[in-house]
Amino acid sequence: MMVTFEEAGEMLDEIAESLPEEIFNRLNGGIVFLPETKRNPMDPAGQLFILGEYQVNSLGRTIVLFFGSFGAAYGDIGKEQLREKLRDTLHHEFTHHLESLAGERDLEVADARYLHSYFSRMKKQKP
Repeated sequence: MMVTFEEAGEMLDEIAESLPEEIFNRLNGGIVFLPETKRNPMDPAGQLFILGEYQVNSLGRTIVLFFGSFGAAYGDIGKEQLREKLRDTLHHEFTHHLESLAGERDLEVADARYLHSYFSRMKKQKP
């Protein structure tokens, strides 16, 4: 990638700081930015990367983003393109957080439908 992990972390901090304080309510694990690449374990080809996750466990609620996954999924994108991808992913994970607080799962269901459709297309493309 054309951007270092540290530079991407600074961009993520700026994006997070621009969000309304209220949406951080009960996000006690905060936003974690890891250098790792995370592959979707359901993808046998290993070509589907996880950019971010919303995690709820006994320790609380956390948003995790994976820097390596952005590079693996998007290649050598520039700084502004990465900023846009980070923003989109963070907003997506915050939507999971807010829906979780409200007892809703609409985005989770939409994500599952997308994955089902993706894997169906991949099966059809196999020779």
